[in-house]
Amino acid sequence: MKRSHLLREIVEILALALLIFLVVRLVVQSYHVDGDSMSPSLQSNQNVLVNKMAYLFRGPERGDVIVFHYPKEPNVDYIKRIIGVPGDTIRIDSEHVWVNDVQLNEPYIKEAINPYAKSWKVPADNYFVLGDNRPVSKDSRYWDFVPKEYIVGKAVLVYWPTDQWKFIDTYSNTFAPITTKQ
Repeated sequence: MKRSHLLREIVEILALALLIFLVVRLVVQSYHVDGDSMSPSLQSNQNVLVNKMAYLFRGPERGDVIVFHYPKEPNVDYIKRIIGVPGDTIRIDSEHVWVNDVQLNEPYIKEAINPYAKSWKVPADNYFVLGDNRPVSKDSRYWDFVPKEYIVGKAVLVYWPTDQWKFIDTYSNTFAPITTKQ
């Protein structure tokens, strides 16, 4: 009698552990930063926690740092900052970025440099993303937009290495003056 009771408890504990594991995997994901395209905000070899449910009830916003499937190679994931949302007009010159004719003051970038002057109109259900380390980042300047369905989630927390633990800043004040043109 005691043996069957113990076996039942072990099965219940294992089932509960599996359920908790599956729920956590549906809600959050770990992402390993590989490269310097998001420096100084994120460093190579940091691990970040990605909220996969962040956009369940609202869309991605300017300033959000997202993990997404690279549009040219969907089995590869990238991490970048959203600069433009659907309906926005993005314009760049060699040093500056404008969103809907508002020049961004970007405290998060390592160096203000762009390879050329160009403008884009962000289509519906797409996002314009840039890395914070512009000289080395391959981003929307080179391959245009990230479709909404390619977004894995919002990066919210650096958790490894533990001495670099921090919440990821979206710099909402930088993007506050921008009004959406739809």
